[in-house]
Amino acid sequence: MTSRTARTSHVPATYQEGQLIEVTTVDVAHGGWCVARPDDGPVVFVRHALPGETVRAKVTDVTSRLARAEAIEILAASPDRVEAPCPHARPGGCGGCDWQHATLPAQRALKAAVLRQQLRRLAGLDREITVEPLPGDEEPGAGLGWRTRVQFAVRPDGVAGLRAHRSHEVVDVGKCLIAHQGITELGLTTRRWPGTSSVEALVATGSGERAVIASPASSSPASSSPAGSGPEGAVPADIPGADAMLRRAGPPNRQLTPVRGRAYLSHRAAGRDWRVGAGVFWQVHPGAADALTDAVTTALEPRAGDGALDLYCGAGLFAGMLAPAVGPGGTVAGVEADAAAVRDARHNLRQWPWARVHKGDVAAVLRRSCSRVSRASRGQPGAGGAALPPARLVVADPPRSGLAREVIEYLGATGHSSARFAYVSCDPATLARDIGLLMARGWVLDGLRAFDAFPMTHHVECVATLLRDPA
Repeated sequence: MTSRTARTSHVPATYQEGQLIEVTTVDVAHGGWCVARPDDGPVVFVRHALPGETVRAKVTDVTSRLARAEAIEILAASPDRVEAPCPHARPGGCGGCDWQHATLPAQRALKAAVLRQQLRRLAGLDREITVEPLPGDEEPGAGLGWRTRVQFAVRPDGVAGLRAHRSHEVVDVGKCLIAHQGITELGLTTRRWPGTSSVEALVATGSGERAVIASPASSSPASSSPAGSGPEGAVPADIPGADAMLRRAGPPNRQLTPVRGRAYLSHRAAGRDWRVGAGVFWQVHPGAADALTDAVTTALEPRAGDGALDLYCGAGLFAGMLAPAVGPGGTVAGVEADAAAVRDARHNLRQWPWARVHKGDVAAVLRRSCSRVSRASRGQPGAGGAALPPARLVVADPPRSGLAREVIEYLGATGHSSARFAYVSCDPATLARDIGLLMARGWVLDGLRAFDAFPMTHHVECVATLLRDPA
């Protein structure tokens, strides 16, 4: 922070980048911002502040409607303010964390406020929200050392670090305090990575297995040569503690090639082990998978003989919870686009023959299935191929962009048996948008749980329970 004697301008009707202004924040906004509304100036979104604080801020970006700024001096502090544990969680520093300067209860209250805002604005709902801590994060001083997957960007000089906020600049952070201890012990930021664009580390919950993934820079000779060949962009095979070393290849660095070890890790969740490829999505907080499977089970209330549909099923976590619950008299269908995740899901579900995984884009699979059902009902040709089985229960865990339009249309269509829907989301805005769309199509929001699965950041994981309105 700069000294209190720093020169400050009066708030004008417009701002300029680099200008110092004094503002009082009045609310929180999605994305880790606080909002100031000066009487004679545009709205200002301020990072590194808390609601109710008066700050001296440096303007970093100006648009026709708003300005963005970073609080460089706190003139009147919130009682929820604490010293950020990481020296890089500051203006101009690392952009990975948004709320290190707030107590953990205050962080959860801020996330709950954002959820309420989005539900009110996009779904027309006024609902109280409580953001729950995950196991291990209830005690004071918690909230660090939880992230089991970290991707470090690599500078041209080979230094691995994390990007600044809204920037391509790579900050040499040394030790990331929210990274799991198993990742820190690999020492990836203490070595140089020539010819590499990023290096990623992950540690498996339960087994503790660790993998390192290196992505060659596009100009690196290794980007088109065999894995580990050549001095530039080669993946070192001697990182102590790493059980596997992998290299990304092929446009756009999506293909994973093992240099040493195997291409998957063994995770523990919901009372069993799961095979999950090193490049396949898995919750990054050690307690998240257990908490979410419990929440989804509560939301869906599966019973013997049920049909269940798991959209964006990944490695099959929710499908694997539903399959034993519905039993051999029921069915479980998972849908997933990522080929590696489909292989993992089929492996993880292999003991339940009534559970199947369909490979393909969720929207395309739903379109084909609905078309086949429609043609078959009219006795028309072209109805061959397997349609998705009827499903009373549906769970979806889409990317941050939310549900595809076809999912909304499928759930909103009349004439199918879906009655309970568990929507797992890490984005309050798309969650609220989709809840509003589903409510307009005959669904009712019955419950909403929120989990602090990303302490120190603005992200929050939610499970919404929706029921089809029988009317």
